[in-house]
Amino acid sequence: MTDLSVFPITKRWPAEHPDLLQLYSAPTPNGVKVSIMLEEIGLPYEAHRIDIGADETWTPEFLSLNPNGKIPAIIDPEGPGGKPLPLFESGAILLYLAEKTGKLLPTDPARRYETIQWVFFQMAAIGPMFGQLGFFHKFKGREIEDKRPFERYRAESQRLLGVIETRLEGREWIMGDEFTIADISMIGWVRNLIGFYEAREIVGFDELKNVPGWLARALVRPAVQRGLDIPAKE
Repeated sequence: MTDLSVFPITKRWPAEHPDLLQLYSAPTPNGVKVSIMLEEIGLPYEAHRIDIGADETWTPEFLSLNPNGKIPAIIDPEGPGGKPLPLFESGAILLYLAEKTGKLLPTDPARRYETIQWVFFQMAAIGPMFGQLGFFHKFKGREIEDKRPFERYRAESQRLLGVIETRLEGREWIMGDEFTIADISMIGWVRNLIGFYEAREIVGFDELKNVPGWLARALVRPAVQRGLDIPAKE
């Protein structure tokens, strides 16, 4: 049996099955990237729910795994060379799991890098911009009298949806007929934007043709449906 005791996080969130990949996460747009990925590829894992509202990401145990204090993070007991691998940052985890299993990432070098560029696009643009719009539209940012920050993030979020809209013209998925980690990286964020963030109307979502269809196709995938609720609420 694999010994994960060297990782302090396992003291607070013990591994019942240390031979399985350990997922430390919450069902946020970033968190569900990894749970959806794990469900899609069928890799056995053990999920640990991290309570963001209770600031559990800032505990010494969690920070020992991700010093940036953000979910998701993993420990793969069967990492490169058969040694346990701790890893944080959702984009890095998607790439790692794709390469580990040979799934959801094209093997053709050109298409592989094309897929990765869209994952980086999500990490650098969609996540930060949609998240800021959510803050200024739904949360404490609404109390700020100066509406220029809100308008900046609203306009930029709408523009980014337009980028995805253009990319999906004539394509079922971001990479065409092939569902990949590029799609997985975006599903939770687009869903959150029009749902939890209540920004559907202000970004003109229903005026789009391709993005709504793409999201609908993604959300009916059984693995996506499961992954959106992992780790489950206790």
